[in-house]
Amino acid sequence: MNILNKLQKMADSRLYWAAYGIGGISLLGVALIYQHVFEELPCVVCIQIRLWISLLIVLSAGGLWLREKPSLNLLMQWAIVLTSAGFVERSYLLLGTERGFIFGACGFDVGLPSWFAVEQWLPWLYQVETSCGYTPELLFGITMAEALIALSVSLLLVSSAIALASTVGLFQRKS
Repeated sequence: MNILNKLQKMADSRLYWAAYGIGGISLLGVALIYQHVFEELPCVVCIQIRLWISLLIVLSAGGLWLREKPSLNLLMQWAIVLTSAGFVERSYLLLGTERGFIFGACGFDVGLPSWFAVEQWLPWLYQVETSCGYTPELLFGITMAEALIALSVSLLLVSSAIALASTVGLFQRKS
């Protein structure tokens, strides 16, 4: 079995989709521990990253449910790729703000429309509480921003490879 077939099979598995969901829930759990236990308050970019992670969790549930329908499975995979790209962009902005190579306005407005006021519905998870600057150190001197950029880029690479392999596989099956 070649690598293309392995990637295609991976996209159809429960484990693949469950890993996104469990990983996303774990990331939000760590963020909440740092916020509510260690009192490391979240900035607007941190909240935007939480929103991207929340979308990954929702998409993983959809992918788990739709994994046996090839076209819909592929749609969910490409949605994961796009969400991962958003996650990378926000993680890069957070790292750039922390390291000082990106200078941008960082206020207290998440930028969501009034009909999607998650910061009011779930303030314990999505409320901005501080301005951007530094992120806490996790382990071995690695900051949260550094860990997020490494994780988000890895997620983008893996999800892109699987989505591309599945796209090729779907077109091979149709021809």
